[in-house]
Amino acid sequence: MKLKELDAPGYERVVLASDDATGLRSIIAIHSTKLGPAAGGCRMFNYENIDAAETDALRLAKGMTYKNAAASLPLGGGKSVIIADPRKDKTPELMQTFGKFVNELAGTYYTAEDVGISVEDIAEAAKFTSYAAGLSDGPFGSGDPSPVTARGVFLCMQVAAKYGLGTNDLKGKTVAVQGLGHVGMHLCAHLHEAGAKLVATDINATAIEEASSRFGARIVDPDAIYGVEADIFAPCAMGASISPGSIPQLEAKVVAGAANNQLADENCGQLLADRGILYAPDYVVNGGGIINVAAEILKISEQAWVEEKVIRLADTTDQILSQATTTHALPHIVADQWVDNILAKA
Repeated sequence: MKLKELDAPGYERVVLASDDATGLRSIIAIHSTKLGPAAGGCRMFNYENIDAAETDALRLAKGMTYKNAAASLPLGGGKSVIIADPRKDKTPELMQTFGKFVNELAGTYYTAEDVGISVEDIAEAAKFTSYAAGLSDGPFGSGDPSPVTARGVFLCMQVAAKYGLGTNDLKGKTVAVQGLGHVGMHLCAHLHEAGAKLVATDINATAIEEASSRFGARIVDPDAIYGVEADIFAPCAMGASISPGSIPQLEAKVVAGAANNQLADENCGQLLADRGILYAPDYVVNGGGIINVAAEILKISEQAWVEEKVIRLADTTDQILSQATTTHALPHIVADQWVDNILAKA
């Protein structure tokens, strides 16, 4: 395995690993360890090239710094990506080599599950590093973080609905869910139980069938999800879906979902506000998963600790949206200032 340091101003360390034997090509980006060791999941995606993978890793790593701080966790921000198709290229040997890569960073970065990576995959990596979390076994094994992420998103969505729709009761409200991966599907379950009407999309035919049969979701094509007449738009797939191209199509009054880095650029927050659409800051809303993983990293076995932290995400969302409403500020700017104050005091 070959390691190459990449130059990324504003980041503590960014490393590219390549291994001819297993085909591993992976980037680990450490944005900050100011609050503690960097923590963030591993994403496997068939990026077009190294530059695209690095761009995603950098965005995600910085997002983890803000997510962990917003969730009041003693962890910094980092992220890893593997350049591969999770449906065709993934092997136990590749994940084991990735584990060796993580281990080379000597505890400055902890990995876990993200898009394209399962509990079983992390278990393979953990054979060669103790800096892997989201495991299903062991005294502090936290398992798949997706259900906890979805619960946090649901609780924060109720808060966002209070500000954007005038009620936190989602019964009868239409939610357009973009992405039916692990988190998106669990979120659909919460919404269905709450009596919401679901419109959903995904490129996975099996997931579409499940959402339709289990929750009565109306299925639309991926490109059509933006224009659905809905109360809430929930991005639960890849990042940057809220863009200058998609915002004019949105019919929802609230954007609240599980995806990371939802805004394609800083101007998108203003574009949403100009259309009267409330944006619930993504890294606050989707913090449940890292809270679950943090319990494992910090060796905390009490589930009540996780539940309390997840509930607090909704409280934080409430405070941010309240301040944004009172001061006529953009919610994502208020959230950033909130976290910047935390980091300044560290």
